[in-house]
Amino acid sequence: MSGKALDRDQIWADFGEAVNMSPAELETWLKTDESEAVGWSKDGGGETVGHHSGRRIIEIKHKKKAALTDDDYAHMRKVVGYVHRHLAQAGPKEDREGSPWRHSLMNWGHDPLK
Repeated sequence: MSGKALDRDQIWADFGEAVNMSPAELETWLKTDESEAVGWSKDGGGETVGHHSGRRIIEIKHKKKAALTDDDYAHMRKVVGYVHRHLAQAGPKEDREGSPWRHSLMNWGHDPLK
């Protein structure tokens, strides 16, 4: 097995662990005001990076593994990195459910309260 195939298998596994929301859960979440209220946008307005990532995650989750592209795997790796970094911050001690910390993670497909 080539290094690239091993790398893809690892990314696939890591992504599966990091993204604990189903496409339907994520789609519903992305339609909420809370989802759109967190994060930053590259151009200072419009859709945030996390919100865009959530839409991309839905696309990826609807694909068969064999149909995933290099761009898909690059985004999957980005998602895993974001989720791991954000979880390392531990989040707030109170009101975790309604916190921007949780809402931001959910835009990236991870609900820390699950």
